[in-house]
Amino acid sequence: MTQVNDAQIYEKLERIERMLAEQNLLQKEVLTTTESAEYLDISESQLYKLTSAEAIPYYKPGGKKLYFRRSELDAWIFRHRRTTRSEIAAKADMYLKNKSLKNKI
Repeated sequence: MTQVNDAQIYEKLERIERMLAEQNLLQKEVLTTTESAEYLDISESQLYKLTSAEAIPYYKPGGKKLYFRRSELDAWIFRHRRTTRSEIAAKADMYLKNKSLKNKI
C-alpha cells in the first residue's frame, strides 16, 4: 500500500477546492468583477479597461460595483471569432465561381 504524506493530501484537497470553485462559477449567471476576470482568464485590470472602453457588456446598478452576466460574456467571446485560412479560401473559390458564371451570362 502506498503511503500518502501530508503534502500530497494538502495538494489533493487544494485541487478539489479549485474544482468546486470552478463548478460554482459555471453555475452562477451573475458574476462579480473578480469572478468575471477569472472566468475570462484575464486580469481585473484588463477587465476594467474593457468596461472603460465600453467594449464588454456589464451592469452597474448602484453606481459603484460592476456585475456581469455570464451568458453575455460568452456571447462577447464568441463574437470575436477569427476566420480560418480554409474558410477564406472557400469563400474566395465561391466568389470566383460566381464571378465567372456572371461573366458567361
